[in-house]
Amino acid sequence: MRKAKIYNPSKTATQSGKGKTKKWILKFESRHGYTNPLMGWESSDDTLSEIQLEFDTKDEAIKYAKKNNITFELIDSKKVNYIIKSYSDNFMKD
Repeated sequence: MRKAKIYNPSKTATQSGKGKTKKWILKFESRHGYTNPLMGWESSDDTLSEIQLEFDTKDEAIKYAKKNNITFELIDSKKVNYIIKSYSDNFMKD
């Protein structure tokens, strides 16, 4: 079976909230494509690279991968420390 990545997606730079970061993703690694000799476009016959499965928890994703004999790489998300400040702190001198 193919190798997959299990990760928790980080928020994009254009998002202000963390709405799409709650699910865990199992995504298969893609094989290298080839260049179509007629048109010069990138082509691929790999349909598994288009599949992306969503799970509510990390444990569910790992359980699914083990049940279906999928070798996987687990990528844990980094802990982000937020500094909570008020707007007036921008104008105060230390």
